[in-house]
Amino acid sequence: MAKLKVKDIKNMEAKDIDEKIKEFRKELIKLNAQIATGTVPKSPGEVRNIKKNIARMLTIKTIKLNEKKEAPKKASGNKKEGGRTK
Repeated sequence: MAKLKVKDIKNMEAKDIDEKIKEFRKELIKLNAQIATGTVPKSPGEVRNIKKNIARMLTIKTIKLNEKKEAPKKASGNKKEGGRTK
């Protein structure tokens, strides 16, 4: 599997990101099983790329969820700003 670009992941829906993560995890399990049995995978760097893709997708998914939660809070703007007063 190829490296996913951040802009491609950002354009995905949360449901699509979850499906892709499942696909990558299945592929990672297959590769780890090959390594455990002593078989050399086609591309040794593929494990690293899959792990990075999973981490990238989870990070973007978390950012999207936090943006949805914080959007209504920013509109109110009732928080006091500043530090200590003398």
